[in-house]
Amino acid sequence: MKDWNEIRAVVFDMDGVIFDSELATFNEWKALAERNGLADVWVPYRRCIGVNNARSKEIFTEYYGADFPYDRFNGEVSASYHSKYDGGRLPVKPGVYALLTGLRSEGKYLALASSTRTETVKNQLRDAGLLDCFDRVVGGDMIARSKPAPDIFLAAIEGSGIDRGDCAVIEDSFNGIRAAHAAGMRPIMVPDLLEPDDEMRTLAAVILPDLDAVRELLCRNG
Repeated sequence: MKDWNEIRAVVFDMDGVIFDSELATFNEWKALAERNGLADVWVPYRRCIGVNNARSKEIFTEYYGADFPYDRFNGEVSASYHSKYDGGRLPVKPGVYALLTGLRSEGKYLALASSTRTETVKNQLRDAGLLDCFDRVVGGDMIARSKPAPDIFLAAIEGSGIDRGDCAVIEDSFNGIRAAHAAGMRPIMVPDLLEPDDEMRTLAAVILPDLDAVRELLCRNG
């Protein structure tokens, strides 16, 4: 196995890794649940972390029933979220800029693979001044199978000429770690809302507390 600083490509998840957006989104669902008398909204929400919108709809309707108005509720959540955080107001996770700068300075191929819609992904990265850091951006609407299928990570390095074994993936979600492992890449878990369990400790190549620790692992100069 190669040393970590010999990795040729690094694929980032976005929500919960680049941006502190998982908590912001959950807070919107929590407020909606309180307004509409929905019990235990955390239970389905936690299963949606790291998956695309189509799979999220399935999870919510499985939990609350087929008549659950997911599209309307999700639209309300999305509208409130974007009104608060668009235009560069979405908090960036500590260490993001230093990590991206360090990896780019060493000539790593950088990609972003998010279950969020591509248009939203690019807008949020652009607002934060991060879009040009990535060689390729893949959104959830570009992939038929959501995480934990490996498709989105394989698409992220498609055409790069880089072997999947030379690729690290930075993820916070269980489904993301499962997908990275299934892709034959080297999953790095940086937990956000979900604390790692025994499965994650098995599937992740390493679990680190923050992005500064990731920089120390992947960059020759720390």
